Formats: sequence, structure tokens, C-alpha cells
Amino acid sequence: MERVSRRLNLSVQYACNAAELPSRPLVRSWVRAALDVDGGRGGRIVVRFVDPEEGRQLNHDYRGRDYATNVLSFPYEQEPVVCGDLVVCAEVAAREAAEQGKTLTAHYAHLCVHGILHLLGYDHEISDDEADIMEQHEREVMAALGFSDPYALSTAPLDGEE
Repeated sequence: MERVSRRLNLSVQYACNAAELPSRPLVRSWVRAALDVDGGRGGRIVVRFVDPEEGRQLNHDYRGRDYATNVLSFPYEQEPVVCGDLVVCAEVAAREAAEQGKTLTAHYAHLCVHGILHLLGYDHEISDDEADIMEQHEREVMAALGFSDPYALSTAPLDGEE
């Protein structure tokens, strides 16, 4: 069996001036933990924190939805390593964290884990069974990172859906 690289080439971009953005080492720990779900593959990943204007424009251009959402995933490759971009709208994440009674750090971690699972090929929009599988992975990764169940107190939809 061919050995799969675990090397992670991560770029964290801060394209907004939001308060309390997570540090690169924190983001790296969240991305690595999520990549370990499928046996610990490596990756070439960009995580970009944006303002609502950029988030709305990307969501409109790529999903046909004219609002800023919390996280967008752009997968490019899954084998032999995961390649893709995550875009996190800091203002939406902060609003959701407050609405859900979560720390902003915990919510950023969950959004990064959720986005990486999408890059790995998981998709909660396919079926209820697929959503259950993805959510269970999210719970396990978040617990391994020392966070509580991200869905325990959730009152807002994760993808900003109305």
C-alpha cells in the first residue's frame, strides 16, 4: 500500500479586521484534527477570514445565494492529499456564536472542522444519513480538541440557511 503524505501546507489569510480572529497555530490544530478523520491525510489548504461583503459575493457567485454565510468550502482534490479553500465570514461567525451561546473560538473551530469535512467529501445536504455521519465526525473531532458538542445548544443553522 502506498504511503499517503501527512504534510499540511496551510495558508491562513486575514482579509478583514474583525476582533478575536484565531491564530494560525490554532487554525492549524483544527485543520489537522479534521484531516485525521479519514486516516490522517495531508493537505494544501487555505483558510481565509473575510468580511461580509466578500462572503456575500463568494456565496452569490458560487452558490447563487445573495447573503454572507458562515463558511464556504471549495474542494479541488481529495487524493492523494486534500486540496481546497475555506472561507470563513468573521462577522457571521461572531453573530452565530453569540446567538448560540458559544465562545467565538469554539465556533471558529467548529466552522473549520465542518469546512474541512466538506473538503474530504462529506456533505450534509445529500441526505439525513449523510448529515448524521458528518455531524458525528464533527462531534468526535471537537471533543478531541477539547470542545463540547457543537450541536448541543445550536439554535441557528450551520450554513446560514433560512
